[in-house]
Amino acid sequence: MRHLLLLILVLTLAACGGPRGPAPDREQDAAPSSPPDLSNVPDAVPRAEPRSRYGNPPSYEVFGQTYHVMDSADDYVERGVASWYGTKFHGRRTSSGEPYDMYAMTAAHTRLPLPTYVQVTNLENRRSVVVKVNDRGPFARNRIIDLSYAAAHRLGMVEQGTALVEVRALNPGEPQRMASGDAPSPLPVASGAGAGSAAVYVQVGAFASRHNAEQLLARLNGHDLGQVAIKEAQRADRPVYRVRIGPLDSVEVADRTVYGLERIGLSDYHIVVD
Repeated sequence: MRHLLLLILVLTLAACGGPRGPAPDREQDAAPSSPPDLSNVPDAVPRAEPRSRYGNPPSYEVFGQTYHVMDSADDYVERGVASWYGTKFHGRRTSSGEPYDMYAMTAAHTRLPLPTYVQVTNLENRRSVVVKVNDRGPFARNRIIDLSYAAAHRLGMVEQGTALVEVRALNPGEPQRMASGDAPSPLPVASGAGAGSAAVYVQVGAFASRHNAEQLLARLNGHDLGQVAIKEAQRADRPVYRVRIGPLDSVEVADRTVYGLERIGLSDYHIVVD
């Protein structure tokens, strides 16, 4: 009976199809101590695959946050901050059921269907890779994709830990494309908010009313969070007023900024890369 109950518990957890299983708290994530040569690791090759049996619930909850899995990855393009994961999860079961291989070209995403193939471009140095999204994460609110160690190595972001990226879903046979808005020639690597053509901001609100945007701006200006401005844009033939902090010098500064927002009771924010 004990073995039967254990089997039922394992099957129940597998059927949930949620995020990857936790590693021991005492274990710190890191790069491998003696990694192989990863300079020529090939990109993942997009191919037609059915949705994974696991990892694709309509929604799931992690750390009190609810995530909704997208019905389709068609036309998905997003800019934001990428992170990577390595030894702590190497060999563990991913949300799709595949073992995590930090030397393979894979990634984790909170909302894209599993599997989805995406092109990830480092906006700070113009390096680009194609990875297979087969896992759930990252669950920090200001990160949009968690890359395998190999993919992060190819993008030149291992030591930095994070990078400003563009993530674009690919269909089988679709060629890689340059990140939207990029010039045809590579740009030099630069530090700070002006790296390449990418600048990082924290967007705190978007309003149809400029008056409401100005009220939020006045509130933010009293908390020493950095330069705050209202950016006007058009959406569906109507103006929208976006309240943003920045440009910020680095992802680390953006992280400190969002902690400051949370301390004053503002949690409806997200990092924007322009």
